Amino acid sequence: MREPQAIVVEPLAAAADELYRKFGVWKTARALMSAAWRRRQAQNQISHLSNRMRRDIGLPEAEEEFPIWDTDAFIQAGARRPD
Repeated sequence: MREPQAIVVEPLAAAADELYRKFGVWKTARALMSAAWRRRQAQNQISHLSNRMRRDIGLPEAEEEFPIWDTDAFIQAGARRPD
């Protein structure tokens, strides 16, 4: 049996300080901002999925929005003209 290894994790301040010393403040700040932007973009990429795909992956269905000029979709939805 192998001996258990202790995982040593540096505090965030020490890791940031090491990155600043190695790469400089501007490169480190730019890398941090680009990583945050990529993460934000990955979270927002579900808006184009159909309701069927949303159900398949366990997301709630999106409400369907019909443009005002799309009368065919309005009629297919079962809307009736008031008499």
